[in-house]
This record gives sequence, structure tokens and C-alpha cells, in this order.
Amino acid sequence: MQLRIQINDTTRDIDVPQFVLDEADDFFTQMDRDMDRGYQMSRLWVDNPDQEQRCQIVADKILTALSNGNQKSGTLMAAYILKRMPHIREIHLNTEGDISGHDLL
Repeated sequence: MQLRIQINDTTRDIDVPQFVLDEADDFFTQMDRDMDRGYQMSRLWVDNPDQEQRCQIVADKILTALSNGNQKSGTLMAAYILKRMPHIREIHLNTEGDISGHDLL
């Protein structure tokens, strides 16, 4: 599967192999457990992020991974989004530091 990422004027496709989607469930479950404890979304603390907020949090991790050149982490985070919200095919990332500004399309 593919997830399209737009950062400012740059568009990039992340190819997520099917085996990653199939075999990373334990990792995704642990990510959900971590977010169950709440998460600082920019200036706002969210006690129990909903599914969209969780995917915005993970989208922010994609931004960090891509900024650091960590393709493996970016692919794994894209897989989380594709697994948890399969209708999402594109994300427009906010580069101004507001996690809630990441648009999931």
C-alpha cells in the first residue's frame, strides 16, 4: 500500500509492504497502549486521544523520521496509519509545530 505525504511544496509516497501491515500488530498495539496514557499534542494535553488524533500523532512521527532520514521508521509509522484508518491515502503535514494541523485525507 502507499501513503502520500505532502510537506509544504514537496510530495512523497511511502510504500508500505503488505508484510509490514500483517506483522506489526504487536508494535501497533504497544503504540496504542502508550497513547492510552495521554499525549501532549502541541500545547494541548489530550487524556485519551481518539483515532484521528492518534493518527495525527503518528503523522508527526513520520515528519520527524523523514527529517532525520529514517525511512524504516517512516514506513512503520505510515503502516500504523494505513492499518488503523485504512481510508486515509494522503497526509498534509503541518510544519509549524501544531500536531492537530496534520490533515488526514
